[in-house]
Amino acid sequence: MTRQPTFFIPHGGGHCFFMDDPQGVWTGMAGFLRSLRDHLPEAPKAILVVSGHWETDGFALTGAEKPSLIYDYGGFPPHTYELRFDAPGAPALAQEAAGLLQTAGLKARVDPDRGLDHGVFVPMKVAFPHAEIPIVEMSVDRNLDPALHLAAGRALAPLRDKGVLIIGSGMSFHNMRGYGDPRFTEPSQAFDQWLTAAAQSPDEIRTKALERWEDAPAGRLAHPREEHLLPLMVTAGASQGPGRRTYSEKVLETAISGFRFD
Repeated sequence: MTRQPTFFIPHGGGHCFFMDDPQGVWTGMAGFLRSLRDHLPEAPKAILVVSGHWETDGFALTGAEKPSLIYDYGGFPPHTYELRFDAPGAPALAQEAAGLLQTAGLKARVDPDRGLDHGVFVPMKVAFPHAEIPIVEMSVDRNLDPALHLAAGRALAPLRDKGVLIIGSGMSFHNMRGYGDPRFTEPSQAFDQWLTAAAQSPDEIRTKALERWEDAPAGRLAHPREEHLLPLMVTAGASQGPGRRTYSEKVLETAISGFRFD
């Protein structure tokens, strides 16, 4: 198999890509997600998606052969709870990934029952609409330690040579008070510029920068709580080369980016 890259993608807001969007707020982001498979060396054997919407003690991976969907949003039209994404699971991949994490000294387990939350099935339904590629979801550790998640990425890196596409699903800016507020535009851009520079730096420099992301300009303003940033740490940790920004847009008055690591 050809080595797969890793990606950190924005997953948008809830089920945003499957709602009426007369202002075109989500058009650019949806286009980026649809283009993902066009930039892969070949079709992935499987996809491992790290979701900012699943926090556990240690890391957990979905092990169901036919994962269900978790509609973890509320107050929306009925059709949004009828969305289907019937991608198969990959129990063997879940076990292998857990084993790699454990070998690296990290706490990990396979959850045979949990389904895919909207941080996974919504963007994957856009990017891989035929749902033919097996998918495993991975949690973030609830201790929210960036160094731990970078280490998890390093542990999972061998999967890339087996045709597994590793995706971190979150948001590069995730302050719910800031969306739609022009007062957050400038600080979100400052953080986005810092994050882009860090992602595009050589591995050693990138690692040190990401471990201290709170020191970035407007770091805590961009992420009052960092669960949506940690998937980036895993995808960056799984690569030794500098990353590059593959998506950049102002969404709801805030700067949002996506990154690829080869």
